[in-house]
Amino acid sequence: MIDYKTPVPDLLFALKHGAGADRLPCWDEELASDVLGHAGAMVDGIIAPLDPIGDIEGTRLVDGRAVMPPAFVEAWRQFRDGGWQGLAVSEDYGGQGLPHILASALSEMLSGACITYQMVLSLSHGAMRTLIASGSEAQRETWVPRLASGEYLATMCLTEPQAGSDLGLARTTAVPTGDGRWRISGGKIFISGGDQNLTGGRVLHLVLARTPDAPKGVKGLSLFLCPSHLDDGGRNPISVVRLEEKMGMHASPTCQVAFDGAVAEIVGAPGEGLARMFTMMNAERLDVAVQGVGLCEVAAQRALAYAAERRQGRAGGSEGPDPINRHGDVRRMLLTLMALSQGLRAMVMRTLVDLELGRTPALMELMTPVCKAFATDCAQEAASLAIQVHGGYGFLREYRVEQIARDARITPIYEGTNGIQAATIAGRVIRLDNGRALDEFRAEIRDAAAGAEPATAEALARALEAEAAATAAVLAAADVGLIATSYLRLLGLVAFAAGWARLEAAAGASPDPGRVRALGAFVRDWMLPEVRFLADRCRNPAKLGSLPDTIFAV
Repeated sequence: MIDYKTPVPDLLFALKHGAGADRLPCWDEELASDVLGHAGAMVDGIIAPLDPIGDIEGTRLVDGRAVMPPAFVEAWRQFRDGGWQGLAVSEDYGGQGLPHILASALSEMLSGACITYQMVLSLSHGAMRTLIASGSEAQRETWVPRLASGEYLATMCLTEPQAGSDLGLARTTAVPTGDGRWRISGGKIFISGGDQNLTGGRVLHLVLARTPDAPKGVKGLSLFLCPSHLDDGGRNPISVVRLEEKMGMHASPTCQVAFDGAVAEIVGAPGEGLARMFTMMNAERLDVAVQGVGLCEVAAQRALAYAAERRQGRAGGSEGPDPINRHGDVRRMLLTLMALSQGLRAMVMRTLVDLELGRTPALMELMTPVCKAFATDCAQEAASLAIQVHGGYGFLREYRVEQIARDARITPIYEGTNGIQAATIAGRVIRLDNGRALDEFRAEIRDAAAGAEPATAEALARALEAEAAATAAVLAAADVGLIATSYLRLLGLVAFAAGWARLEAAAGASPDPGRVRALGAFVRDWMLPEVRFLADRCRNPAKLGSLPDTIFAV
């Protein structure tokens, strides 16, 4: 029933002691506290109340345009006018020039408060990073300020009905017009924010399309900027065919979009599309991990509040009825929820700081899919636990935990399914550069263990032994399909525990030292031992690929 409340003290604690944000040369702890304090007040007062409105009212298609609830439009106006969309954008492009990690902290707040609102905004940040990394000077100067100011929002147009995860099957075409521009024709599906009324429908679409005579597969894809409006103010021939009716995320306009000879300009050269789009794809994968953190946080908040008030039965020798947070099994669930939200925050934010530092690219190639998959799987677990803590009331819309489960369910699917993330790690990443990514990963874990409490340091050492055994099995496997997901979860658990080791070591500086120490012990003694089971599973000699096809026949 309660609205999300931004955990600003916990965020600042995690940024300093879990993520090591002070490693950033531009880090200013006092400024960060001030910025996140103001952001928290804005999110609590303006964004959090949108969540039930968006779930009930949703977005509608009216005369071919996506119409979000009026409260979202007003909230966007205040958010935009406050300069929040350009928080981490260079001042050269009209932004505030603050560290990207502060924008990620804001993204976590928005995800916990109202993930449908966050989803519509988030793609612009990946688009700006893509333009800054790959766009021409004219493209950067034209579009980054428009995105940073909130004049435009952005999309990422990859998926087609026949081309989901296999982008090489994409058929959308781009034909040159002879004046340096192109015309795009085709259809894209599952386009978040493909149209909306926050910016008056002004959208910059980043589109993967195939040029004439392009080779088959992903090598034939190019990246294009295709704005909703032309230079003369008229609309580009881009239309919304339909809005998808979804299980959750009701206020986020997920569109089927048709391009009918829409005017566009190419980013880079023909055939470079997927390589250039990876900047945006990886940014969005980490942003989805941040969504997972926010969802875990709101699930924990609602479960803790309910368990403190709900009285049932007797705990120990009391006469009862007692608050259910005194019962052992409920405490197990609450401890798990709190551990997930705080540990994931430390793990994901540290990865984002490392990305901003740019010193460990191999580690980033490993941790990007690990964070995306592990955090979103944990969001599923957190939503389920929050419902369970509420008992029968958790199944009712009134208590707003079933909404977390519906909204969160897409996160292990979009931006590359978690199975694809696992297969990428087990099948490719750990084999690159003679295992450099794993070397950097292990160095990170040992660094956390070096400053950890003795019992935690010993547990991390045992976890690394299990990881080494699992890695050897994965590297020797002819078919990693059966074990890839278990292997990714193992890596995620170890990184998660390392994040907790850093938080536990700095417990005295936390807003609640006793809680941090209790949660650190819970992670060490109850959650981290799962890595041994996962390592055993990775060593299982069963071969999925050897099963006859008839087993899977309809």
